[in-house]
Amino acid sequence: MLDDRLSSLKIDRDDQPEEGTPIRLGWIAIVVAVAAFGVWWIFSRPSSVEVVTAAAREVRADDAGTTILNASGYVTARLQATVSSKVTGRVLEVLIEEGMAVEEGQVMARLDASNITVNLELTRAQAAAARAALEETRVRREEARLDLVRAERLVAGGVGSQAELDAARAAYDSLAARLAQQREQVAVAERQIGVWTQQLADAEIRAPFAGIVVSKNAQPGEMISPAAAGGGFTRTGIGTVVDMDSLEIEVDVNESYINRVEPDQEVVATLDAYSDWQIPARVIAIVPTADRQRATVKVRIGFDELDPRILPDMGVKVAFQAADDRAAAGRSRIVVPQAAVRRDAGRDIVWVVEDGALARRPIAAGGEADGGIVVQSGVSPGDRVVVGEVSEPKDGMRVKERDE
Repeated sequence: MLDDRLSSLKIDRDDQPEEGTPIRLGWIAIVVAVAAFGVWWIFSRPSSVEVVTAAAREVRADDAGTTILNASGYVTARLQATVSSKVTGRVLEVLIEEGMAVEEGQVMARLDASNITVNLELTRAQAAAARAALEETRVRREEARLDLVRAERLVAGGVGSQAELDAARAAYDSLAARLAQQREQVAVAERQIGVWTQQLADAEIRAPFAGIVVSKNAQPGEMISPAAAGGGFTRTGIGTVVDMDSLEIEVDVNESYINRVEPDQEVVATLDAYSDWQIPARVIAIVPTADRQRATVKVRIGFDELDPRILPDMGVKVAFQAADDRAAAGRSRIVVPQAAVRRDAGRDIVWVVEDGALARRPIAAGGEADGGIVVQSGVSPGDRVVVGEVSEPKDGMRVKERDE
C-alpha cells in the first residue's frame, strides 16, 4: 500500500512539454508579421509613373553656337498701301495686274469723268463770259474817266456846272466798283475751273510710290468709293502696292526675355519656305510698349540685304545672337533638351529624377545651343531631367525612368 502511494507522487517526465517550443512559436509569429507587413507595403505603396529622361550635357561654347533667344514672326512691308480714289465713281479702266511693277505717279485706273468734263467746260465758258464783261466795264470806266476830266476842266473854267461834275464823278466811281466786282467774278470762275480740273485729275488713280502690285481689287464697271457704301457692292480700293525695299520682320518677344534683345543686335532669320537659307539681319527697334493681353513686346528686324525670294507675310523664325561671343569663347555650357524646360509661376524650371523621385529645379535659361537650351544655373552635368509630359508632377513623386 505504501509503495502505491509513493508511486502516485512520482513525476512523469514524458508528459512535460519540450523546453524549446515557446521560443519557436515566437519566431514563427515574428516571421508571419514581417511577411504580412511586406505584403501590405507592396500593395499599399504608391505606384511609380514612367517618365522619359535625358542627361544634362556639358558642351564647349565654340560648339554650342551663339543664339540666346529664338522667336517667330512674319515678313512685313513698312511701306504698303491699298490705293483708292478721292471721290465715288464708276471704274472706267483698270491698268494694273498682280505682280506688275509701278512707278510713283503712274496711272493705275481711270474713273468715268464725263460729268466732270461737262461741268469743267461750263465753268470755262462762264469764266470767258466774265472776262468779256470785265473788258466791257473797263472800256466804259475809261470813257467815264474822260468825261470826268472834261467836267472838271469846264467847272474850273467857269463854264460847266457843279451838278454835271458830280454826275460824271458818280458815273466813274460806279463803273470802277463794277470793274472790281467783275474782277472777283473772274477770279471765282478761274478757281471753279481749278476745282473741276482737280476733280478731273482725281478721276485718274495714280500710284503713291514705286512698288509691286500684290492685289487687284476692282474691275471696269464697278463703283469705287473712299468709304464702303452700297451694301457691300462698292469697292474701296483699286489695288494694293507694296514697296519691296521696305520689307522687314516683325516678331513678338515674351516680355520675360526682352532683356536679351537690344538695338542693332545681330539676328539670323530663316524663312519657313526656305528652311536651309540663313539670312543675316539686325534689330532695327524695340517698340516701346507691351501687349497686355499676350505679355509680349514687338521687335522690328531689318534684313542686311534684300532678296527677291523674300515676300510679304512669309513666316520666319529668328535667332538673336549673343553680343559677347568673344568673352564666351572657350567656356563650357550645360545644355538640356528643349522639351525639358517648363514654365511655372513665371520661372523656367526642370524636373530632375533623384533616387527614383521627382525634384523641382528652378533654372536660369540662357538661350538655345546645340539643339537644346543652355542652362546657366540650377542643373549640373549628368543630371537626369524629365523630357516628356508628366501629369501633375510633385516633389517626391515616385517615377520609373525610360531613356529618350
